Amino acid sequence: MRTKLDATDLRILAALQRHGRLSKARLAGLVNLSASPAWTRLKRLEEAGIVRGYHADVDIGRIASATMVLVEITLKQHRYGDFERFERHVRGIDEIVECHATGGGVDYVMKVVVPGIEAYQDLIDRLLIADIGIDRYFTYVVTREVKQGPASLTGLVAADTP
Repeated sequence: MRTKLDATDLRILAALQRHGRLSKARLAGLVNLSASPAWTRLKRLEEAGIVRGYHADVDIGRIASATMVLVEITLKQHRYGDFERFERHVRGIDEIVECHATGGGVDYVMKVVVPGIEAYQDLIDRLLIADIGIDRYFTYVVTREVKQGPASLTGLVAADTP
């Protein structure tokens, strides 16, 4: 169920994406509201589940050797239970940091972060042994991150501003 948001709510969300957790005064200043109404709106957004949490953006490459791999997965069967079984299994694997169900030629695109290629191959072997319906997979080793981050609300804020 979608929550109706106005331009001020979108500015609050954009400020949180850009700056993370903010004080009442800082948030209010960024969205042109007084502190109390800004904080009330923020609490409403949190309670509605729109703000899912606050996270640190950690550069893993600065503290450990890490290999990022993008993986396309196609399942053998396309019944509801097949998707459920695959998704339930994938949710429990820490190395799979993102998994997106997709339309088109593949069923899922995953982002995997592991210490190296050997660890990635071990993960794939475990997925295949788990018999969770994988028909085929395609591996793309990330050589350089060009851009990453949360979905931008900039266009939504501009579109909703009178």
